Amino acid sequence: MAKLRDVPHTPGVYVMRDRLNRVIYVGKARDLRKRLSNYFTPARSKLVDLKTRALIQSIWDFDLHHVRNETEALLLEGQLIKDFRPRYNISFRDDKRFLLVRIHLGDAFPRFSLTRLKKDDGARYFGPFAHSGALRTTLNWLNKRFGLRVCRPLNPDEQDYKHCSNDIIKNCAAPCIGRISPEEYRQRIEQACEFLEGKSKDLLSALEEEMQRAAARLDFEKAAELRDMVEDLRKTIIAKRTFERGARAKVVSTIDPMADVNELQELLHLERPPLVMECFDIANIGTAHCVASMVRFKNGVPDNSNYRRYRIRAVSGQNDFVSMAEVIRRRFSRILLEGAKASEDAEFSQEEPLEAMRRLEGDEDAAKKNPKFVTLPDLVIVDGGKGQLGMAVTELQRLGLHDLPIIGLAKEHEEVYKPGASDPILIPHERGALKLLQRIRDEAHRWANGYHQLLLGRRVEESILDDCPGVSQNRKAALLKAFGSVTRLRKATEEQIAAVPGIGKAVAREVREFLESRK
Repeated sequence: MAKLRDVPHTPGVYVMRDRLNRVIYVGKARDLRKRLSNYFTPARSKLVDLKTRALIQSIWDFDLHHVRNETEALLLEGQLIKDFRPRYNISFRDDKRFLLVRIHLGDAFPRFSLTRLKKDDGARYFGPFAHSGALRTTLNWLNKRFGLRVCRPLNPDEQDYKHCSNDIIKNCAAPCIGRISPEEYRQRIEQACEFLEGKSKDLLSALEEEMQRAAARLDFEKAAELRDMVEDLRKTIIAKRTFERGARAKVVSTIDPMADVNELQELLHLERPPLVMECFDIANIGTAHCVASMVRFKNGVPDNSNYRRYRIRAVSGQNDFVSMAEVIRRRFSRILLEGAKASEDAEFSQEEPLEAMRRLEGDEDAAKKNPKFVTLPDLVIVDGGKGQLGMAVTELQRLGLHDLPIIGLAKEHEEVYKPGASDPILIPHERGALKLLQRIRDEAHRWANGYHQLLLGRRVEESILDDCPGVSQNRKAALLKAFGSVTRLRKATEEQIAAVPGIGKAVAREVREFLESRK
């Protein structure tokens, strides 16, 4: 993969996307180059579990976000997972946040506390901190080092002091009974805050020196304790940026729909930008059903309300060429028919169909005259090579749409075919124009397969009538024609079933009893 060669050996976060530009996985890495190489090593897909294999097969592109260290990578990864909620991520998908340190300097004797939610309450917040264990160790050390109070009362007094043992074990300076002045206590608080901000490195250096002295006198247990303490402190105060909720909006996407549209116009030498595109796909599995889909993109993004699905009528079995011809004929003859209804002078007009339809695009009253009026697309895309493209072009010419731009997109090598050209156009895989074509083609494929699965499900449901006594194939067809589905047939009364031509009361009773027994 050419893009992988440009990935640096630095820490960061990677965002995996599928062909529809949906975020499917967010991950972090100490070395982005090494981590991403693992995903695209051919042998790896044979060694991983099914979930990871499915992820690898779904990856179409990725974004990189460089950070300064592993802690920043962990923070950004967690925030992006919360924002995007990718299907292949499990951790961080809930609302649990990283820990923050809170202190309200307006209190008489401020104290540090831990929270996961930052509020607009006048308090001072530090963090978020990626390593909760290291943070808790650091706070315990700070409280002991500066003699800060950890008791819960907002304004502790002598009565609270009687129940406190921290002063006895020298862990608290006891400002509540005046052992130190409020001013001195606040100075200690400021020093602790500076340490959490990473501004005071003297304390860390002092601990490291103490660790070296412990090791020199062979007190290895103490040295190990200090070593762990230093490591936790470093994890806590390491320089890092914070990534607020909504980091998703700050992540630069590699997709710019309108830029891709304009680039496609340039590469295909189109007279106008393909702001409206329609893509057609054929789906058939076996000989049970043959269906087609049409998806419409507007300004480079899906226009879901104008998706259409078709059951192929003119052919039985598998014949993608004839099927493509049928769906093109049905789609554009319908558009022309509705356009004629929206035009007052269509019957006497000498305009070519394409010219007339383009004129209607600017007619604000066209939709009022005929609510079913739909404009012609700026570009037609058929899923397939020269064969499917040739059949589609023939149908468009029969309808008088000779000059309507149309291309074929062959799936194997992503070759773009234009009518009359012997050689395909090869658009580099990293170009946005090709990615746009792939997105609309894949969406058409998904829409067609979804319809195909729906029909197969209905067929399985309808097959239950094959076991019903007294119901022949003709009677089965009559029942499904009358009620539309087995689900509606189950809701019908015996009298309603008997009213279907060719059924009668006796068969209706058997049908009702049979369906009741199969619930």
